[in-house]
Amino acid sequence: MRIGELAERAGTTTRALRYYEARGLLPARRAGNGYRTYDEADLRLLRQIRTLQDFGFDLEETRPFVECLRAGHPEGDSCPASLAVYRRKLDELDALIGELAAVRASVGEQLARERLAAEAEVPGGPEPECELGGGQL
Repeated sequence: MRIGELAERAGTTTRALRYYEARGLLPARRAGNGYRTYDEADLRLLRQIRTLQDFGFDLEETRPFVECLRAGHPEGDSCPASLAVYRRKLDELDALIGELAAVRASVGEQLARERLAAEAEVPGGPEPECELGGGQL
């Protein structure tokens, strides 16, 4: 198939395919007339790349999965290098989850303090101060 058909079937652009080709992720085969040619195996590689990118993997992180498929394995994640990328990504996600949990806890504490301050407020008293911005609410 030609580049336009591959792009359409994979739900991407020809520009993206040329970029993947330049990065060595898609083969650079040409027909006698100079047109790029692709087959079903290339579509499979592209789907693997797109799925991983949808999951937040950067393009370089997809390389071991592509190489695994090119080596003839049935799945891109059946090789040790791919599994190592999965482990690194899980570590990265766990760290991000930890950071987000800490931010959530801080926001919750701030909200609880503001609620207590609002409940203790005497009618007609001064407006509560915002601890984050230093001004009045």
